[in-house]
Amino acid sequence: MTCVKKILAVLDADRQPQKALNRALHLARISQSHVTFMVSIYDFSYEMTTMLAVDERNVMRDSLINDRKVWINDLLEDYNTRDINFDIKVLWHNRPFEAIIETAIEGEYDIIVKATHEREGLAALLFTPTDWHLLRKAPCKVLLVKEHEWPEHGKILAAIHTTGENDHHRSLNRQVTEAALSFANCLQSEVHLVNAFPGAPITIAAEIPEFDTTNYRETIEENHKIALAEHAMPYHIPPMQQHVLEGLPEQVIPELAEELDAELVVLGTIGRTGFSAALLGNTAEHVIESINCDLLAVKPEGFVSPIKL
Repeated sequence: MTCVKKILAVLDADRQPQKALNRALHLARISQSHVTFMVSIYDFSYEMTTMLAVDERNVMRDSLINDRKVWINDLLEDYNTRDINFDIKVLWHNRPFEAIIETAIEGEYDIIVKATHEREGLAALLFTPTDWHLLRKAPCKVLLVKEHEWPEHGKILAAIHTTGENDHHRSLNRQVTEAALSFANCLQSEVHLVNAFPGAPITIAAEIPEFDTTNYRETIEENHKIALAEHAMPYHIPPMQQHVLEGLPEQVIPELAEELDAELVVLGTIGRTGFSAALLGNTAEHVIESINCDLLAVKPEGFVSPIKL
């Protein structure tokens, strides 16, 4: 089963081990897909050389690019890549996220694979500004890699928003579920669905003494269970792998991922930019920061990146 055809793996010149490289190689093998290993570089001292001739500046830049290509080739010698169809790209760009996205658009890649880092003393993911730009603006799936292994017969957790009453939410739910199932087929894993529902508003219970919070909670929970079951039915995901939990998504999803020891959380991203991107921060970004495993971010159907070639 092929879950991806073209992989763009972003290497980290400042870190070891190369988590994105390892994950990209794993994906390439199980999917028999092509992988491009890329690095975006820029030396700000280059800006200080404007007094040099154009040819001299170009020689300086090309020398740095060639040095990085040598580094990648040396790095790959430590890995078994004989069975991998790959190439290498080193781009000169002062905004790494734009270099990555432009490469993804030009090469029509299915997925961008990039490593994340841990905060000091915490298991939470530390996302760089480049990560956030990719989540919002990349034209394809983005896999952000952490330390968690990808064992066979593991678990993949897909976050579903069942209360969405418009076509946009239903479409994104389908995108998330189908991406989770595709990866599950490649990884020999099982897919679990999770949907969070809010508890009874405290203000209502305080202002209206006769308000039955227990009945309210049970009714809301039942409605969410019915909606999630209806969503799961076409995909033949059994009830035991459907989870409807009370609480905020940013609490429920990381807790369930840890309880299941999930290897991957699949999440839909709105893909907004500018001022409206703040809306993404209320739920998805808080979830992303708290999970202890890899994250696969899926864009809405028809999404067009704001970055242009």
